[in-house]
Amino acid sequence: LWEILTLAFARAVFVEFLSTLIFVFIGLGSALKWPSALPSILQISLAFGLAIGTLVQAFGHISGAHINPAVTIAFFVGNQISFLRTLFYVIAQLVGAIAGAGILYGVTPANTRGNLAINALNNNTTPGQALVVEIILTFQLAACIFASTDNRRSGSVGAPALSIGLSVAVGHLVGIYFTGCSMNPARSFGPAVVVRRFSSAHWVFWVGPILGACFASLLYFYILVPYCMNLSDRVAIIKGTYESEEEWEEQREERKKSMELTPP
Repeated sequence: LWEILTLAFARAVFVEFLSTLIFVFIGLGSALKWPSALPSILQISLAFGLAIGTLVQAFGHISGAHINPAVTIAFFVGNQISFLRTLFYVIAQLVGAIAGAGILYGVTPANTRGNLAINALNNNTTPGQALVVEIILTFQLAACIFASTDNRRSGSVGAPALSIGLSVAVGHLVGIYFTGCSMNPARSFGPAVVVRRFSSAHWVFWVGPILGACFASLLYFYILVPYCMNLSDRVAIIKGTYESEEEWEEQREERKKSMELTPP
C-alpha cells in the first residue's frame, strides 16, 4: 500500500481528475447545438482530438494522462500499472467527467444545453453494431497510446501527444455517425449523470471501449512486443511495489552520494 501514500501518487490521481474534467468540458462544449450555428463533424472531431493532445502534452509526465477508464484498465491488463492505481485513476476520471459536464451545464444557456451531447445510437444503428464500432475505434486508440509511449522503442518516435490526439480525432470522424463516438466510458458517463438520462444502450459505451482497449493491450504487451518478466515481478507491478533496474540503480547512486556527503 506504500504507493498510494506518496505525494507523487496523489498528484497523479488529481491530474487524472483535472485532465478528464477539462477534456469533457471542451469535447462536449464543441458539440453543443447553438442556435446561431450547428457544430460540424470536423469541428467536434478536432476539438476532442486537440484536447487530448494538449492534455497528454501537459500532464503525461505526471500521471501518464490516461484520461480514460478504458485505457487505464487496459494498462492494468497489460501488467503496466498496479491495481490500486487503476482503481484510483478510474474513480478520479469518472468524478472529473461529472464535474466537467456539470460545469459546462452550468455555464451554457438553457436553450443550448440540450442533452449535453450524450452518446446515443444514431442512424438506426443497433446496439450490436455500435458495440463493434466502439471496440474497433478504441482498439486503434489504445494501440496508438501503447506504441507511441513505449520507452523501449528506438529511433525517432515522433510526438506521442500529437499521435494520440490524431487517433482520437480520426475515431470521432467515423464514430460520430454511429454513436456520437465514445471511446471513453467517462466521456459517456459524465453528461448522462448531469442530465439524468441513461439510455438502454448506455452499456455499449462501457463494454465497447473497455473490450477494444483490452484487446489492444493483450495483443501489444503479450504478443507483438512482450515484456520478458518473471512472475514475481509481474505480481510486484500489480501490488505497486515493483522497482525497475534503472530505478534501483538511481536510488543506489543517490544513497552513495548522500553517504559521501555525510561527515564522519
